[in-house]
Amino acid sequence: MRSYDEIFAIAADRKGGAEALEAQLGSPLPATDLAAIPEDRWLAQMTKCIFQAGFNWKVIEAKWPGFEAAFHGFDVNRCAFLNDEEFDALLSNKDVVRNGQKLRTVIDNAIFIQEQRAEGGIAQRIADWPSEDFIGLLELLKKDASRLGGNSACYMLRFMGKDSWILSQDVTARLIAEGVIDKPASSKTALRAVQAAFNDWMAQSGRGLTQISRTLAMSV
Repeated sequence: MRSYDEIFAIAADRKGGAEALEAQLGSPLPATDLAAIPEDRWLAQMTKCIFQAGFNWKVIEAKWPGFEAAFHGFDVNRCAFLNDEEFDALLSNKDVVRNGQKLRTVIDNAIFIQEQRAEGGIAQRIADWPSEDFIGLLELLKKDASRLGGNSACYMLRFMGKDSWILSQDVTARLIAEGVIDKPASSKTALRAVQAAFNDWMAQSGRGLTQISRTLAMSV
């Protein structure tokens, strides 16, 4: 497995030099800022990423004002207690994507967010979660939330500003090239290997998951 500096050099060569690459790496939000994000924005981003999976992202963006209106600004308590009549109305609402299974996740994930209040709240819990155990956070979301497995959870966390990786096609290709995995990571064993590799690169570079993930992607 190459060092982070070696992979950075490959990516910099492809992107027009180190300075040009640095400008594209981005940074996650500070933990204090992440912890201050209100619950409704977490539920909104969860929902957006769930609907974007398997759909044209531009379609979801175009309909997003309709989603915000239909779910009352994603007020968590209100969404958690949507009754059958209100849910049936959503299924005939042309302002949203009328996928019953995905619409149901708004209720389920509102309840999940309510449950996190006992642990300090969804924002604080995610803000405090260590990058060195990112797979633990992914497992929590996969197990206890609704339809937040795989890259849906990773995209949600990245868009919210959490230090995160996204196992895109390019990132996966670099991980395979470095011998970390031999195919797209889906098993717990493969994800542990990915976490170990990222932990090594974090220790070498002082960078977080987001910058390392983007470096890997741009090295391919």
